[in-house]
Amino acid sequence: MRILSLLPSATEIVCALGLEDQLVGVTHECDWPEAVGAKPKVTASVLEAGTDPAEVDRRVAATVTAGDPIYRLDRDMVRRLRPDLVITQDLCAVCAVPSGHVHEALDALGCSAPVLSLDPSSLDEVLDSVVAVGRATGTEGRALELVDGARRRLDRVREAVAGARTPPTFALEWSDPPFNGGHWVPEMIALAGGESVLGSRGAPSVRLEWDRIDDARPEVVLFMPCGYHLPEAVAEGVALLDRPALAGAGRIVALDASAFFSRPGPRLVDGVEILAAVLHPGRVTPPPGPPAHQALR
Repeated sequence: MRILSLLPSATEIVCALGLEDQLVGVTHECDWPEAVGAKPKVTASVLEAGTDPAEVDRRVAATVTAGDPIYRLDRDMVRRLRPDLVITQDLCAVCAVPSGHVHEALDALGCSAPVLSLDPSSLDEVLDSVVAVGRATGTEGRALELVDGARRRLDRVREAVAGARTPPTFALEWSDPPFNGGHWVPEMIALAGGESVLGSRGAPSVRLEWDRIDDARPEVVLFMPCGYHLPEAVAEGVALLDRPALAGAGRIVALDASAFFSRPGPRLVDGVEILAAVLHPGRVTPPPGPPAHQALR
């Protein structure tokens, strides 16, 4: 099977199912596992690179408001790759190419490959996505094994933090303007032994005012800027130390959002373990590998 992934989390799922050799194309943002960096890239961002979060937000908002796509799909490359299956999403126009645009492109190319759209809003639905990819690729047995292992790991975290105090915890997904962490993030915080403030399970992230964050009085602030790895999060997060609305937070922690929180794939389970180790040191051992968080305060 020739699989085209238009979603970084789908790329991770495909590889976790042992299908990396059948993955013929990925997006420009797919970076895990590292070997996928050598795969043909079929997307590009239409936005100019920028480091200022407020400017990035303005550009994204203007593009979405105008009804323009944020990602450009290389139709010629898709034609050459001749996929048998295309995996994409409709959850967030800012995150990847929506399935509607993919259908239009495939129709224009005369390609009849089925399109699988993954649109989870909770951890259960993320794990269901793994099974859906397994079903579409003939690896459902392997997918069910992965999901069973993931659920056992989540149960171990739940047991490890049982009875511990749950500190009021705020997930900050973007700093200027501030957005909360939505969808599966509040659930991850709860599983890790925290009380998620200003976040609703299964609901999209929303823009907040700093006064509202101040009123919530979080004890722990988790800075997980969407699309950022740890070094970028740390560099940007230093400015949060001067925010009056966060002055009452005893701890501000920068996290590798791209790897463990933003993408609805298998590594969200690692993210729950990382959060538990942050919120309750000593009760849970974080997964092996490079550091995924850094205390700013």
